[in-house]
Amino acid sequence: MDIFQTWRSPLILFAAVGCAVSGGIFYAFSTFVMQALGEQPSASGIATMQSINITVINPLFMAAFFLPAVASLILAIAALRDWSNPNSSYLLIGSLLYLIGTIGVTIAGNIPLNDALAVVNPSSNEGFTLWTKFLKDWTLWNHVRTIAGMLASICFAIAR
Repeated sequence: MDIFQTWRSPLILFAAVGCAVSGGIFYAFSTFVMQALGEQPSASGIATMQSINITVINPLFMAAFFLPAVASLILAIAALRDWSNPNSSYLLIGSLLYLIGTIGVTIAGNIPLNDALAVVNPSSNEGFTLWTKFLKDWTLWNHVRTIAGMLASICFAIAR
């Protein structure tokens, strides 16, 4: 028996749960965290987001964010290798949703915005101007990550 066949169901379950957890984290930011930060004076909101962007880089979050990506990559390869399996399309779609819609969007959309915010003085006029744009743009990209994570989870659940 192929080692993937032994680990197929647990890996799909892990990917489904992992994508849902990531989507849930992003959902919280999209539905109330960013709104709460936006209601603060800009200097306070900026300083808090700067702190969040530093503290999020920790082993627990990184594992919750990147381990589903590893599982997605493995499942995408497996889906392409066994395309005749009726669930392969769900595995591939779920994998692409997570890899592109969550990881890719984070790298191309959210991180550059975080990097720009990291170097601004929260009390400056530049900070105020950047913060107004940041709230809108960052939250938009975060909505994409939320939806992608949740849809990926659904695809993996169907494929299971």
